[in-house]
Amino acid sequence: MSGTAPPARPATPVIGARPSGFFTDMASVSSRALRLLPRDLEAIVPAMLVPLFFLVVTIGAIQNLAGEAVSGIDYKAFQLPVAIMTAVTGMSRANSLVTDISEGYFDRLLMTPVNRHALLLGLMVADFTLFVVMSVPVIVLGFAIGVSFGATGLPGLVVFVLIGALWGLAYTGFPYAIALRTGNPAAVNSSFLLFFPFMFLTTAWVSREVMTDWLAAITWFNPMTYALEGMRSLFSGWDGWALGRALLSLAVVGLLAQTLAFRSLRGRIRRG
Repeated sequence: MSGTAPPARPATPVIGARPSGFFTDMASVSSRALRLLPRDLEAIVPAMLVPLFFLVVTIGAIQNLAGEAVSGIDYKAFQLPVAIMTAVTGMSRANSLVTDISEGYFDRLLMTPVNRHALLLGLMVADFTLFVVMSVPVIVLGFAIGVSFGATGLPGLVVFVLIGALWGLAYTGFPYAIALRTGNPAAVNSSFLLFFPFMFLTTAWVSREVMTDWLAAITWFNPMTYALEGMRSLFSGWDGWALGRALLSLAVVGLLAQTLAFRSLRGRIRRG
C-alpha cells in the first residue's frame, strides 16, 4: 500500500452575496426600470408626439398674433419650453409600480433587506433618464424650425434640458403618491389632470403684460411660470435671477410632491 497522499480536490469556489447598500439597491431598481421601458412604448411614444404636434399647431395658428405680445424672444422659442414640460409632466414609472403592487412583486421586495427609499429613488433615476431622452425630439424640432441657443450655446442647451427634466422629476411625486396609496392604474393616469389646468394659469402662450389683471395675478403664484421663464431666459443670455427663481420653483414643487410620495411609501410599507 503506497504512502502517497491522495490528490487534493480542487477547491470549491465560494459564492457570496453581492455587496448591498443604498446605492447598490438604487442602481438595481433603476436598471430594472430602464430595462422595462421598451414594454411601455405605447405610453411613451404618444407622450413624445403630442407635445410636438401642439408645438407646431400653436406656432402655426397664433404666432403672427401672439408674437407681437411676446417681448424679448421669438415666439417659436417662447413655445419650446411648453412642449418640453408637457412631454415630461406626468410621465413616470408609477404605472409600473402599480403593476408590481398588484402582482405582489413589491411585497416580495419588502421581505428582503433592500433599502426602502431605494425602491422609490431607483424608479426616479429611470424617470430622469427618460425625461432627458424625451426632450431630444422636442429640441430637434426646435432646431428644425429655427430656434437656437446662440446667446448661451451648448451650456445653455444643457441647462434648458436639465430644468425640464428636473421639473418632470419634481412632479413625479404626485403619481407615485397616488400609485402607492391606491394601487390603481386609472388613478395614476389621472395624475396628469393635476397639471393640465395649472398650465393654463401660466405664461404658457403670452407674456404676463398682455393678460387680464386677474389672470396675470394668478401666474405669480404658479411655480410652473418661473420654470418656463427660466428656460426662456436661456435663449437671450444668462439671467441669474430668472434661473434662480426657476430652481426655487422646482424645489417647492419637488418638496411638496416628494414628501407626499415618501409618506405614501411609508404607509404602503406599514400595510405590507
